[in-house]
Amino acid sequence: MSETAEPGLTTGGLNILSADARELYRAVVRSKVELAPSELPAEAKPALQELLDMGLLVPDTDHPDVLVAVDPQQLAEGLAASWQRKALSLLTRAVALPAALKDLTEEFHTPEQSGGTIEYVRGKVLINQRLQQLTNSCSEEFLAAQPGGPRPPEALASSIDRDLALLRRGATARTIYHPSTRYHAPTRDYVAAVTQAGAQVRTLDEPYTRILVIDRRTAIIPVADDLSLAAFVHDQAIISYIVAEVFERNWNRAIDFDGARAVPQQVVSRLRQTIIDLMLKGTSHRVIARSLGISERTLARHIADMREDYHVESLFQLGYVLARSNSAQAEVEAPGFE
Repeated sequence: MSETAEPGLTTGGLNILSADARELYRAVVRSKVELAPSELPAEAKPALQELLDMGLLVPDTDHPDVLVAVDPQQLAEGLAASWQRKALSLLTRAVALPAALKDLTEEFHTPEQSGGTIEYVRGKVLINQRLQQLTNSCSEEFLAAQPGGPRPPEALASSIDRDLALLRRGATARTIYHPSTRYHAPTRDYVAAVTQAGAQVRTLDEPYTRILVIDRRTAIIPVADDLSLAAFVHDQAIISYIVAEVFERNWNRAIDFDGARAVPQQVVSRLRQTIIDLMLKGTSHRVIARSLGISERTLARHIADMREDYHVESLFQLGYVLARSNSAQAEVEAPGFE
């Protein structure tokens, strides 16, 4: 007998008796007579069916065409014991299910079954689920190049436990961020926690591609600008190229970041040079801040420091001095003729 065929169970769970069914049961008990279903009016048939499904009315052993009432307490004790056994059986099966299907899961996700050496996954939810599976199984090395500004605090909070668990498993982790993350308190806290656990983090102020590499067996790269389509690369030759020619080259040019609040002067100088270049192009402060991944308040602080460095009072004077300085530098670097 299936679970749904057992007395008292329906496809929706426990069958709670209606008021009509309860009243019909009470009438049978009070009359102390057997019930003949054929004698009931049509409107009482749904209530009768409820009692039959629950097992509170059963056919008489000597006269199957009539029904007798069953002791509710004995029925409840019997059903409770039966359901407890079934619950324990279901719980045991639920716990064992992932391990039992592990070989089939691995077969499903092999490159041959998932679209060849490159698996295309569409939709941020599916991409994140696939990435979560791979990260949870990472045991050797995790590489990440994350361009753009600081990551959202909720994303950092959701990944910190996963990343610390990865490091505790003995895997190594290296991540490249944009220098603007050094001005973002939640990112600094995250970086401090993972670097203390053994991870390595650096920042790079040059444009670079978003890359994730897990155990050098899978590389994930975006295909769409809005990150709604990603390529999961399984080909070892392509992965080796991505690691050696893309990630390692960027890593070697990047500057160490351990989550400290103090920003190295080299990073500050490069960031301010970028600000200068954008200002000379006439870019608005809001656009500059957004493109660099920093707040407008942080941008204003850099501009104030530059005004002080160049001994000017106004933003107009700073722009004039920067333009002249930039023009003079271009003349020095221009090739001469004899």
